[in-house]
Amino acid sequence: MSAETAMEDKLAQAEGLLLQGQDEPAEQLLARLAEDAEEYVDRNCPTTDEVQWFDFPTIFERLAYRRVESDPRELRDIGEPLERLYGDFALAEVHLGDYDGAMRALKQAIRWNPMNCEHRLNLADLYRVSGDMKEYLALTYSVFERASDAKHLARAFANFANWFASTKKPRVAAAALRAGRRLETGDSVLEAALKESKGTDHDPDEVSDAEAQELLGKEGLPDGANAEIAICLLMCATDAAGVGERDLATKLTVRARDLVGESAAMALLQLIRADDVDSKATRDSKGSDGSGSCASA
Repeated sequence: MSAETAMEDKLAQAEGLLLQGQDEPAEQLLARLAEDAEEYVDRNCPTTDEVQWFDFPTIFERLAYRRVESDPRELRDIGEPLERLYGDFALAEVHLGDYDGAMRALKQAIRWNPMNCEHRLNLADLYRVSGDMKEYLALTYSVFERASDAKHLARAFANFANWFASTKKPRVAAAALRAGRRLETGDSVLEAALKESKGTDHDPDEVSDAEAQELLGKEGLPDGANAEIAICLLMCATDAAGVGERDLATKLTVRARDLVGESAAMALLQLIRADDVDSKATRDSKGSDGSGSCASA
């Protein structure tokens, strides 16, 4: 049995304990597993000390860090179980009330998959609980750079609404909630925020879409936020069309067009399709032997 397979088996065992509510034994197993996994990676995958993982590295830095250009599947095989491991570890620590431990685990989960916005938003929540609003906002902003799921963007808008409401800017909070609501994702965090805002001074029904966009722009929300949202919607639309869900694909495409305009939406869609073609060509060129080495330069 390979080290990766053994780790997967133990990880499944720990997840079973979590589902049964046995948080303490699950946490102990995950802690041992994390230590063993990191030792295995250190032995088999050279790292680059110059990379600071928690500076929100790009996906390209992540690929360079593990130096497996010859076969990106090697990175995925190692990175995905470790990301999953640390995500579970964080959940166990939260259940046990160790928020510091949960924060450390989530930072490691982000280390192994900088593109997973769920980890970033969960870590942001822990920073908010601890009173560190600077990191709370930094993590929320970073979601706009990486989100591939509109639900993450909706939750990020809920975070901004919470921040603006707490800093006595109710109309901007209303604008953030309105922007999140337009995504129509059904995100539970956003839905709760929308419900609580009804009849208050930050009710999103009290601002128009145009005013909301103006207010958020003045507050310095990331440039191109609408384009990032449109990209997410168009990626989802492409996937929906690929499985025959034409009505859903059309609805998502219309939302993207409303955000950035007809010509920009078409340009973004062409970029997404071109990227899909390039990715497929790259995969095909790798062949099917899967012989890449994790330690290869």
